[in-house]
Amino acid sequence: MHPLPRPQQGEILIRDEVPRDVFAREVLLDKAFGLNRARKSSERLRENRLPSEGFAFTAMRDNVLVGTLRLWDIETGDGRKALLLGPIAISASMRSQGLGGQMIRMALQKAAASGHDAVILVGDEPYYRKFGFSVAHMEALDMPGPVDKARFLGLELREGALEGASGVLRPAGRPAPVASRRKAA
Repeated sequence: MHPLPRPQQGEILIRDEVPRDVFAREVLLDKAFGLNRARKSSERLRENRLPSEGFAFTAMRDNVLVGTLRLWDIETGDGRKALLLGPIAISASMRSQGLGGQMIRMALQKAAASGHDAVILVGDEPYYRKFGFSVAHMEALDMPGPVDKARFLGLELREGALEGASGVLRPAGRPAPVASRRKAA
């Protein structure tokens, strides 16, 4: 096992999530999205699953978790593979400083380099547009629960990956271990 890099004081380190990050990650997500965050349609695609392998990231500053981002393996109703981006959360003290964008760009670059075809999310189009997300090719796709179609966005990492895609998104990733499922319940 390789030791984790040691940043200078005040420097932000974005790294792969490790098990000891999970509690702080959950606290950050509760603060960012509220205690009802598990009711969101995106959660239906994440529950009882692990993030896509190599796509769970943590931002640390002075040994404090200040950001989190995960991507999840999903499929469209017609069987196309994609990643679901989210949730992403940045601590209140670090918002509007570019950390979220930095994490998103890093994740998208890694996804493209790893051969993934598309990334889908539910979020604010004006914000995610700068990363290439749009409603294009999303009209025949749906979530496993209610979704505001203006916030249902996709990004093709490979041209044509979402063209003609249809159906309800479904989870396609690795199942979480049974012990993790019990903790979540």
